[in-house]
Amino acid sequence: MSEHGFHVHGPHDHAVEHGAQSGDSLAGRIAVMTAILSTAGAIFSYQGGQTQNEAMQFKNEAVLKKTEASDQWNFYQAKSNKQNLAELGLSLASGDKKAFYEGEIARYKKEKAEVQAKAEALEAEATKYNELSEQSLHPHHRLAQATTLIQIAISLAAITVLTRRNWLYWTSIGAAVAGGLLWALAWWH
Repeated sequence: MSEHGFHVHGPHDHAVEHGAQSGDSLAGRIAVMTAILSTAGAIFSYQGGQTQNEAMQFKNEAVLKKTEASDQWNFYQAKSNKQNLAELGLSLASGDKKAFYEGEIARYKKEKAEVQAKAEALEAEATKYNELSEQSLHPHHRLAQATTLIQIAISLAAITVLTRRNWLYWTSIGAAVAGGLLWALAWWH
């Protein structure tokens, strides 16, 4: 606006006003659709990332439990070696020493049983966490596909505005619906 209250319209201002007054319904529908699809795509992407993070956490826990189980099996092996040495000592000993080695053998057998139970429990936990990781990762693939289809739908909608091709509009809607179906399938397993 000028200092004296007069306003001179430029060509761009005129085109914008004319477009707003003409009520271009296709552009308006696509603008709303694009906003909704962008929101859905952001949600699908977030959920896909969340499932992937959860799967990695479970996998890390499985690795930790497997390592702890391995440590227990090494401890079990050490107890077996000591028991074998005590059995060798028993076969070579005489008199009072035999009672000592028999006590050692019994002690190592008992300790090995405890260590074995702990190692097996840790292996069962590792298996459980591996299964949880797989379950968490299953929806991720569908969510990634759903996000991709939503992005394709947005791209097709943008091309529709430029080309004014009605079939592109319906293809965009089809891609969006397919993305929504994949999203639903991700959680229905």
